[in-house]
Amino acid sequence: MAIADDVMHLEQKLKELIVKYEQYFQGFEKREPLQLFEEVATLIRNYATARVSNTMYRYRYSMLIARFNTYREHWNRTLKLINEGRYSRDRFISDLHQQQKMSPPRLQPEVTPPVGEDDLDRLVAELQAARKTCNLPYHTITRQLVAAGIEEKKPLLVEKLGTANIAFRVVIENGIPKLKAGHRTH
Repeated sequence: MAIADDVMHLEQKLKELIVKYEQYFQGFEKREPLQLFEEVATLIRNYATARVSNTMYRYRYSMLIARFNTYREHWNRTLKLINEGRYSRDRFISDLHQQQKMSPPRLQPEVTPPVGEDDLDRLVAELQAARKTCNLPYHTITRQLVAAGIEEKKPLLVEKLGTANIAFRVVIENGIPKLKAGHRTH
């Protein structure tokens, strides 16, 4: 191959290598692109000792070598951070897991069963607060909507639980707030 073809091929492979490493660092690629890295390094070594007489190609070749060396240092630093667990993508994930381990399990607050209008207002307020906590729209939850939902489900719940003495509470399951029914204890 002529120097012109080799320089163009090296430039193309270097661009491809840069993209592959970025994909690897972002987590899209599972493995480091070592084979492509070696291919680029071999292309660089081909003209390391040869004298390139054309000034334009000598300049482009030296610029590609400089770019490769700069990126190689960047990749080595990033790989070192990943191995030490200090890379930002990995640090975010590990911090998230650490927070989940350290935080106590969410216990549902004890709720008194609804008896009258005040209890319905309390249920609406708790449901709105739970939806707000879960980053869901909460302004659509109205007193009439909750009352209609309770009245609609009440016959099925009486049949299922075997009693008309039913208490409702707000729980969060899989990130979605819901009303749960159970036996009234007092």
